[in-house]
Amino acid sequence: MTLQLKAEVVNDVKIINNERISKETILIFADIKIGEDYDQNDLNRILKEIYDTNFFSNVSLEIQSGILIIDVIENKIIQNITVNGIEKQELIEDLKSRISSKDKNPFVENNIENDVLLIKKLLKSSGFYFSEVTTKIVENNNNTIDLIFDLNLGKKAYIEEIEFIGDKFYKERLLRNIIASEEKKFWKFLSRKKYINSELISLDQRLLKKFYLDKGHYQASIEGSFVEYTETSGFKLTYNINAGPIFIINSANLDLPIDYDERDFKKIKKKLSKLEGKLYSLNRLNKIAKEVEYLTLTNDYEFIDASFNEKIISSNKIDLTFKIKEFEKQYLSKVNVFGNNITEEKVIRDNLEVDEGDPFNKILLGKSINNLKSLDIFGKVEYELVTSENNMKILNITIEEKPTGEISAAAGTGTSGNTFGFGIRENNFLGKNISLDTNLRIDDETVRGKFAVVNPNWNFSDRSLIASIESSVTDRMGDYGYETTRTGFSFGSNWEQYEDLYFSPKMDIFYEKLDTIQNASDKLKKQEGSYFDTEFSYGLLLDKRDRRYQTTDGYLSKFNQRVPILSKDYALYNSYEYTTFNQFKNIVTKISLQARAINSVTDDDVRVSKRLYVSGKRLRGFEPGKVGPKDGGDFIGGNYTTSLTAATTLPDFGANLETIDFQIFLDAANVFGVDYDSSLDSSKIRSTLGFGVDWFTLVGPLNFSIAQPISKADSDKTETFRFNIGTTF
Repeated sequence: MTLQLKAEVVNDVKIINNERISKETILIFADIKIGEDYDQNDLNRILKEIYDTNFFSNVSLEIQSGILIIDVIENKIIQNITVNGIEKQELIEDLKSRISSKDKNPFVENNIENDVLLIKKLLKSSGFYFSEVTTKIVENNNNTIDLIFDLNLGKKAYIEEIEFIGDKFYKERLLRNIIASEEKKFWKFLSRKKYINSELISLDQRLLKKFYLDKGHYQASIEGSFVEYTETSGFKLTYNINAGPIFIINSANLDLPIDYDERDFKKIKKKLSKLEGKLYSLNRLNKIAKEVEYLTLTNDYEFIDASFNEKIISSNKIDLTFKIKEFEKQYLSKVNVFGNNITEEKVIRDNLEVDEGDPFNKILLGKSINNLKSLDIFGKVEYELVTSENNMKILNITIEEKPTGEISAAAGTGTSGNTFGFGIRENNFLGKNISLDTNLRIDDETVRGKFAVVNPNWNFSDRSLIASIESSVTDRMGDYGYETTRTGFSFGSNWEQYEDLYFSPKMDIFYEKLDTIQNASDKLKKQEGSYFDTEFSYGLLLDKRDRRYQTTDGYLSKFNQRVPILSKDYALYNSYEYTTFNQFKNIVTKISLQARAINSVTDDDVRVSKRLYVSGKRLRGFEPGKVGPKDGGDFIGGNYTTSLTAATTLPDFGANLETIDFQIFLDAANVFGVDYDSSLDSSKIRSTLGFGVDWFTLVGPLNFSIAQPISKADSDKTETFRFNIGTTF
């Protein structure tokens, strides 16, 4: 290119050596205006614009006598892209859709290196950790090329063992349930988490760090992870943990700007004061930060930045200061969404708490990103903030969709019988985040099939819509004297009414046919026939647990009511359950109370299929459902049940027992109230004291218990020993 030392007027444009790309197309990209002056900066801009099209491998510019001469060498066109080393065509097409190079597009040599890196990354995520990718370029006679990717997959790098070393403080089994990576098990044949994946390992480290911070280990660190090859062609994944001491919060204060009204923050100050003397917990601090969200939605406190300042004052004590600062008002000019090939953009935008034209709010942005992650249809959610003209913000959200189809199966056996289940689930039907779930469950008494549809954002709100069709056959002739065939449908909703408080209304419409055993009592015989029930039910759930699986702290409070609308017996059902969890070092104590009642509002007899029984989980030491009132030889249940379960885990008995939990428990329960014959009633409380073991084996969790009844009735059926083994895969 000839350097232009001064501006010159361009009266015409001449393009040479272009074959496929028209002059008009080049002029559009270059944005050249005839009759205007062009200096060296202008020529540099034009040169960049033309190169950015990726149509050309070389471009030169020169102005001669008012004519801008653009000399180009066109990139060759990719005629075909071939991927060797993979047999499945759908995988080949998936790889081709993700790389930058495309069929019938210009060949850009600089893209090849990035394409190879991307393919390697995708192969690693599928377990081909040692895969190799080479490229070949075959030139054709018509100025086109064929691009060939040769893949050598190698062996899949599966995880044979996951180990935690160092000052880990907690059981390895608990830590395995926290991380995303999984050990290879035969029932996890569909899982990708059983292969070595650097991204998953990084995620594991973050999850472990968060867990320890939630448990008071303020100085906890994950000092590293490493992978080593085993003799069985698998890999051992090791995490080196330094838990450090548990910290106590010495003081927690609130630092407000001078012009803020402290009365508006009275509730937050109270919560901070309650932290003093308690364990440091990142989870607790985040909950307090969530309280601030409500204040930020008011006009007075819309543009604030809230953060915790932490200061160690001794070996195990820390001072906290919750600082709130104002920042300059900014507006969000544009929100861009990238990467949604299947999911409708509306689904993504409906889950955002921010919108174009709104004042920018950092807290609402964080909530928006969490909303998208909680949909569980994206493998990755990332965002970028760009400051544009006039101090405006542009939000770019990039998502990566993950496979949403699932196939599941379940099997189990035990002293209480055998179970089998199978299900198919799609979590993002039509790209609308609608879930379709079909499942079949079979046990010794019941065969049940169900199809459900769940829309988690019905009518573009935060409320879910749930609809299902269900059919079941239950044979309880042996010990209960009846059999039922039940078919119907239900629809309802669920949403968070307030912080951690969930409300779930539902309508059930069911047809039931009830048959009784030949020698059943007259009272039971009278209940034979067909029934049509329409019921409205609702539930209130207050969930203050630290986590839903393997809870160690917090409590759960549930209330459910089922109100008859159209029914023969008009049975009103009420249930309340309260469960609390407390942890001291490695010992977790759980106490659970439950009370249930069902009565006819018209003083009719409640039919036997609706009556209440105590489950085997709440009263160990007795056969499930086989306590309480009897009519002849049949257990008929009751109108009321109450139960208490208290259990505490025991310290580890040895270093090699990380996969085993030991516990002692006390169960107490009662079934009482026979509306059609009070003489059958029993007020005796049943109770047991026992010892239990949960063992996480290669074929799934095995649990067994030995329970000794303390109090019982003569008609009850006891079961001193109970075991169950099974898994879900």
